[in-house]
Amino acid sequence: MKAPLENYHARMQRVLDHIDQHLDDDLGLDVLSGVAAFSKYHFHRQFASTFGVSVHRYVQLARLKHASHRLASKDAPSVTDVAMDAGYDAPDAFARAFRQRLGQSPSSFRKSPDWAPWLAAFGPLNNARSKLMQITYTNDDVTIRDVPPTPVAIMEHRGDRATLGDTIQRFIAWRKAAGLSPETSPTFNVFRSERTPAIPADYSMDLCVGTDLPIATDDAQMKPGVIPGGRCAVLRVFHDTHNLEPAALFLYRDWLPASGEDARDFPIYCQRHFSLFPGAQVHDVVVELFLPLK
Repeated sequence: MKAPLENYHARMQRVLDHIDQHLDDDLGLDVLSGVAAFSKYHFHRQFASTFGVSVHRYVQLARLKHASHRLASKDAPSVTDVAMDAGYDAPDAFARAFRQRLGQSPSSFRKSPDWAPWLAAFGPLNNARSKLMQITYTNDDVTIRDVPPTPVAIMEHRGDRATLGDTIQRFIAWRKAAGLSPETSPTFNVFRSERTPAIPADYSMDLCVGTDLPIATDDAQMKPGVIPGGRCAVLRVFHDTHNLEPAALFLYRDWLPASGEDARDFPIYCQRHFSLFPGAQVHDVVVELFLPLK
């Protein structure tokens, strides 16, 4: 049964990859069922049962997410251009769908993105992508790298993960005001607790942006710090980059005992590599997960 299941998953993954790479093209049922090599009469049911969301809604969410990236970029095109590229025949239809999902008009989002509802809006998209299969890692996926120390500005999130979106919104606003674009200043997350601790209030994570600029002593949001240098086990994550727990569990539970290495006294952390520029695709987001070693 394993080989047929793997073949089925590969065909479904092919559909997701095609959607990512052809957001401006026809993504109707005839096209996508052909990509999957499934009957169109059953494909939409197979897609919904696999991903927990209809193919129509998945495509809409993927296009809206891509559109929001374009609107938030520093060289944002006109709302009309974004609407047309997102597959809408008219800007007003795009605006209605955008407002319904994100709670802001496209023009308002372009001027001042509200990232908390943005994260909530695309939760179903991220959940769908994670349901295809559990991504499996092997020891060959891990490299050991000597990394240099990196000075950073740190915004601490302490408390229920349900409020993380608000912290992310403040973090993005701060780095925008400081002129620290994700394209030029690296983004790090330091994980100081489990993703879902037994007590939700114990959740703890640092949001960091690489910079050696001084932090004002009266800055109530940010503090200076350093991502320490040294040897690290590095695992690249391409798929569900919003949930790194499976990758972290692999490093701790499988790779570390088999490697003969010892973990250093610094939390596991990640660097997010992404671009908010016209033409960016969902799969352009790559995360490197670092496990510090002695």
